[in-house]
Amino acid sequence: MTLSRNIVYYGSDTPVPVPITLRAGPLSLGFVAGEIRRVRIGGREILRRVYVAVRDRNWRTLPSTMLEARKTVDQESFALHFEVESKKDEIDFCWRGSVIGRENGTIVFKMEGRARSTFWQNRIGFCVLHPSADWAGSPCSVKTVKGDRVDGEFPLLVSPERVFTGICGISHEVFPGVQAEVLLEGGPYEMEDERNWSDASFKTYCPPLSVPFPSQVCAGRTFSQGVTLSIKGDTTSLREDADYGPAAIRLGEKRFLPPRIGLGISSGRESLSARCIDRLRALRLSHLRADLILSHDGFESQLQRAVDEASCLGIVLEVALFLTADAHAEITKLRAALDRIRPQVGTWLVFHSSEAASTQKWVDMARSGLSDYNPAALFGGGSDSYFAELNRSRPPAFGIDVVSYSLNPQVHVSDHESLIENLRAQGAMVESARHFTHGARLAITPITLRPRSNPDATCVEREVADGELPRQVDPRQMSLLGAVWTLGTLRNLVEAEIFSTTFYETVGWAGVMEVEEGPHLPAKFPSLPGSVFPVYHLFADVAEFRGGEAVLCSSSNPLKVQALAFRKDGALRIILANVTAETQTVQLVPGAHTGAFQVKLLDAQSAEFAMSSPEAFRAAAGERIAIGEEGTEVELPPLAMMRLDCV
Repeated sequence: MTLSRNIVYYGSDTPVPVPITLRAGPLSLGFVAGEIRRVRIGGREILRRVYVAVRDRNWRTLPSTMLEARKTVDQESFALHFEVESKKDEIDFCWRGSVIGRENGTIVFKMEGRARSTFWQNRIGFCVLHPSADWAGSPCSVKTVKGDRVDGEFPLLVSPERVFTGICGISHEVFPGVQAEVLLEGGPYEMEDERNWSDASFKTYCPPLSVPFPSQVCAGRTFSQGVTLSIKGDTTSLREDADYGPAAIRLGEKRFLPPRIGLGISSGRESLSARCIDRLRALRLSHLRADLILSHDGFESQLQRAVDEASCLGIVLEVALFLTADAHAEITKLRAALDRIRPQVGTWLVFHSSEAASTQKWVDMARSGLSDYNPAALFGGGSDSYFAELNRSRPPAFGIDVVSYSLNPQVHVSDHESLIENLRAQGAMVESARHFTHGARLAITPITLRPRSNPDATCVEREVADGELPRQVDPRQMSLLGAVWTLGTLRNLVEAEIFSTTFYETVGWAGVMEVEEGPHLPAKFPSLPGSVFPVYHLFADVAEFRGGEAVLCSSSNPLKVQALAFRKDGALRIILANVTAETQTVQLVPGAHTGAFQVKLLDAQSAEFAMSSPEAFRAAAGERIAIGEEGTEVELPPLAMMRLDCV
């Protein structure tokens, strides 16, 4: 099987839309598929995205298709007119949009929409994203629908509540003497902190959550909204964006204890082959996660399977317990099973079916019933869902060893650029959690590419059609994009100094390698039978330095290049990842890492060899480069990972 260029990159043959670059006086921006991206001035990002969202009654955002577009583009102004439709199941919605950019630094985005069918929805309207990494903690002023002006700030810590409500405008200072103002029509609007769902933005949207949902939209109903961004002040010196040049990689002096790294038991029913076991053992994992729904009769067989696999890998279990109203009897039944099955458990995570986040009662009940089995095991809880649930329902102050929440990058959007942009929210989530977890260890578990479920659904989800992938499966799991996103995530969690991580699963289309029989739907998930995925090599690179320490490793442009570094017994390893679909020049800054380095590159050219013959790929000698006192530059192909070992 030959992997096509797009499959290697993205796990899909679907073309990736390329934004067109526009200017409105001192502002630069991108436009793609009916939305504005990355509005900037003088090298600073003002808005991340402005787009129209059509969300069904289960909060799923419908894909949009741009039907036609007309554009007039001058050097410092432009006019775009286009038509977009969102169609899926019973929803058929179409809207006409216009984006006008003027030389004075004003951008006007209008939409006029019409329902072409009768359907239920939770939201139709504009979403405006302010990048949180740039503006968290900064003062701002909001204009309310009552005509008042209220001073506030973009929250520094992740806000569990809506930031502003009943607003029709927001302004803030971009540079001294330069203000950016967003005016909102068709409201009222409100703002929430999207970092609760691992998005690196503050989102202003309409209609507000106080409007009952889901609501029925009758065929023929019209919608009209607008967003206007204007710049006020002297922008003479800000008319050109900063030239970042190559991404510069620097090692710092700070050291970190890397977190424990584990995987989840496969959600498929395939048993691990001898070759899979050997390859998983090479990852030197800390633990294997198993989910036990104690109200189900099959939980004992699930536990036995987890014990068998963990025993083969020589690791302990992280067991997530899901209790119901009959919790005491369920724990008693589990305690009896422990004596028969004899699992080696390192951590118990306790959740309850009626709670968004664990409360003291159930953690205490589990500790009381299970601690005598293995007194050294840790007891914890938190949210098996999003950080938002943990943030709103704070964990108990005492009696909990580990606080956990899950993480995935696609609660709201799924495009490749947004996945990378949203990496910057992860550190803020950990920092915020430390303010209310009372010194407990932090575990991010599980980490997946797609949401495992939809806790906010207002009705039963439709079954996926035959021949379609399950909703929790993303074909990018087996792609280079999946690997570089994982590197960025691991870097953030290493530098946030968390206790434990659980990524993905062992095998299958949510795992780090394919089963021997191959994928169930090869047309939709085109992996090689018995192969590893690119992300496997990332974990193998990290595993070879287990017992060492991570080193602060910064990138001057993390939206282009991410980096990890480790030291162990005098050896140094740097792992670089190009997180874009374009070749990037990387400047390796001299100082802490001069000398000769052996280089191993995983990219579109080497991916098939690395996936089908991972042992041979890892044993093959790489090229050598020298980093002198003046540093050196290397070229990173699109979505490539480069390993540099000091020799």
